[in-house]
Amino acid sequence: MRATSIGHAGILVDTLDGSIVCDPWFSPQFFGSWFVFPRNDQLTAELMQRICNPTYLYISHIHADHLDEEWLAANMSKDTTVLVPGYPTRELERIMLRLGFRNIVRTFDGEEVALGPNLTIAIHCETSMTDGPGGDSALMISDGSARLVNQNDCRTNDLDALRRHGPVDLHWLQYSGAIWYPMVYEESPARMRELVDAKVASQYQRALRYVEAIDARVVVPSAGPPVFLDPDLFKFNVITGDELSIFPDQRGFLSRLAAAGHRGVLAIPGTEIEIGARDIAVTHPKPQPEVDAIFENKAEYLRSYQADWLPWLQREKATWHAPTDDLLETLKAWWEPLMEMAPTLCDAVGAVCVLNTGGSTSSELAIAIDFPNRKVRPALPGEPHSFRFTIQRELVETVAAQRSNDWSNALFLSCRFSAWRDGSFNEYLYNFFKSLSIERMRRAEAEALRKLDPDRGGLAQQEFELDGWIIERTCPHRQADLKVFGEIDGDEFVCTMHGWRFDLATGKCRNAADHRLRIRRAD
Repeated sequence: MRATSIGHAGILVDTLDGSIVCDPWFSPQFFGSWFVFPRNDQLTAELMQRICNPTYLYISHIHADHLDEEWLAANMSKDTTVLVPGYPTRELERIMLRLGFRNIVRTFDGEEVALGPNLTIAIHCETSMTDGPGGDSALMISDGSARLVNQNDCRTNDLDALRRHGPVDLHWLQYSGAIWYPMVYEESPARMRELVDAKVASQYQRALRYVEAIDARVVVPSAGPPVFLDPDLFKFNVITGDELSIFPDQRGFLSRLAAAGHRGVLAIPGTEIEIGARDIAVTHPKPQPEVDAIFENKAEYLRSYQADWLPWLQREKATWHAPTDDLLETLKAWWEPLMEMAPTLCDAVGAVCVLNTGGSTSSELAIAIDFPNRKVRPALPGEPHSFRFTIQRELVETVAAQRSNDWSNALFLSCRFSAWRDGSFNEYLYNFFKSLSIERMRRAEAEALRKLDPDRGGLAQQEFELDGWIIERTCPHRQADLKVFGEIDGDEFVCTMHGWRFDLATGKCRNAADHRLRIRRAD
């Protein structure tokens, strides 16, 4: 088995029975904020040909630094078979079909799938709202000669799950930041220093827990960090280590791995890692001194990279949507029906969130998202509120015009805003912004109800009808609302929250013998 880095979380895995491309990301994302580091826009034509024509394509989740829609549509062979995680919704599958891919293999959470005489894969899903409404996933690949785990930035809850398939040779995982917190928050420099240091420490600690649990022969730091080439955001790059940023590069984590007794490998785009029975060979696409210079002379490297992309950034900003006269009315008509269908989530937010917008060509507009009263209205001068976002008007107009159903992905990851909150983090506020469609909000409300009402509001005693079957309302596995997450697939009833399957005729669970679902034919 050979694994070739193609940047960030991107990997080309050559096996005995074909190749798998994972999360190819090439286009700058999040309003031109994130760029691949080290840069991957100079790969050889031969490698690009292999990347664009794999046997299989795996997209771990919907975030744009993993699902590069523009690049996939223009470059990836549509004859490639797409391996789709078994998520609660079919959103990723619909996107891939829209991009032109015809061959889709939908998997079940954690179950091994044979793709060839030697090749076996298993995709492990995480489906809490923290992972995004579309979910997150990790991939195990085995071809009889070696086993690779691609964890990308999936926060696997079951630390042993990925190792249960057998000993792991190569483990790729995230160690660096992939969020806007805490850098965008309105804090003093001293307090920001504390928050950044704590966040970086927690990132390293979490990654090391995964490393210890999987215990691979070699670990490859991946899935970050991005770099920021826009002059307005350049401060978020970690160059000297003193920057107020959660994006340290590979060197820091490699030092932690060595100190803990683990072998780590530095991979840049184009680096090949050949897994042998006795050794693992690493070949970089350029001489070692040039590889070292990327990190030792990082400021110079980033300035050169920036110069190449500044014209593109100027063109990107020119595409942002101009201010309209009806932004408030647009958000009101869009969001108020969603708030009405999510009373548990709104009550969990429990306060007003003020959205301040302004731009170089527009007057400021302050919008109150009034969760207690389920209203979107003008913010009153000086009115009490617990949350505040200040975002350039053109960016808000753009995601509104696009009807983006996940502002975490479409807007917040850009880091092009500032935030304030009165008190601690409120996950339900961000769950709202991740769930701006009926499909997503239905799921967000179901999860809020599951978390906040242990008795599920009496749902455990309820039943519902689906396609001629009477089914109990909650899954015996982890109490997901089956009216939201259940579907019939042949002779099985499937809870799509975690992929648990039940025999329609008997209700017996095919994932675990000690679970049974109440199910019967409707009269």
